[in-house]
Amino acid sequence: MNGSNADTADGHQHAPGGDGGATAARTRSAPAARGGRGGGRVRMTGKQRREQLLEIGRSVFAERGYDGTSVEEIAERAGVSKPVVYEHFGGKEGLYAVVVDREMQLLLDMVTGALTGGHSRELLEQAAFALMDYIDTSTDGFKILVRDSPVAQSTGTFASLISDIATQVEDILGLEFKSRGFDARLAPMYSQMLVGMVALTGQWWLEVRKPQKAEVAAHLVNLAWHGLEGLERHPKLVGERQA
Repeated sequence: MNGSNADTADGHQHAPGGDGGATAARTRSAPAARGGRGGGRVRMTGKQRREQLLEIGRSVFAERGYDGTSVEEIAERAGVSKPVVYEHFGGKEGLYAVVVDREMQLLLDMVTGALTGGHSRELLEQAAFALMDYIDTSTDGFKILVRDSPVAQSTGTFASLISDIATQVEDILGLEFKSRGFDARLAPMYSQMLVGMVALTGQWWLEVRKPQKAEVAAHLVNLAWHGLEGLERHPKLVGERQA
């Protein structure tokens, strides 16, 4: 979409935009559209209107979930008519898909960007902190990602995102396994376990917000690291069930 197009007087934008949502560099400060019924409507470029609708949609999806969100409410909050939303995104599903795509890319970028090297334990700390930071600073986005959605197949799922992050952690565990004489082929499975533990803890922490983020990260790494430290090369079940 040509970002230079401005809204018409009735609030419609006549140049529908493409996706362009998968980027960590996100605009959070699109100007508001509300001018009040007696004060006139703020005119925006097409790019500004798109960003505003994405931000409002993100907020409503986090608050009400996909099923509880309507195009009418998003348009009302933006101070535009419903056709403006349809022209930019084709409908609620299209808007939701771009919101989810952006959040997934943002979280993945935060985790991969945090893995800057150092001792293996420090790398685990960096990964744990990155996820906790995302939950803390992008709470609405995290709420959207962990919700079940009828359009999950087309937008990706939180499970698939966790799998992507786990792939980044695989290399850390693979090196650690080799240095300790373990089978490095098991690293992918252990990375899924590790990242899943952090993600579920993050969901719990989102609700309680206690203890402090750094303390939660320290305890996560404590469990993960000392679990790795005492890892058995060939673990055996001790209960009656063996299969």
